[in-house]
Amino acid sequence: MPFYDYRCEACGHELEAMQKISDEPLLECPACGKESLVKLVSAAGFRLKGGGWYETDFKSGNKKNIHDTGKKDKPSGGCSGGSCG
Repeated sequence: MPFYDYRCEACGHELEAMQKISDEPLLECPACGKESLVKLVSAAGFRLKGGGWYETDFKSGNKKNIHDTGKKDKPSGGCSGGSCG
């Protein structure tokens, strides 16, 4: 379940709550008791960056990506002679 950050607009109290995505947002502040909590936008718990784990991770030996070998699968001129693959 994801964590959500909340801030009370009345007293400024901030809290983090673990909730299902389908749960209704919290409204009542545990510090002051007023119904003035607002859900904050927060950073994700992970970040995708770099060349891509799917290209570089979990490979062993001399396995390479097709684009790294300099070879092309099909001729760039399209189909010729009626043999399209």
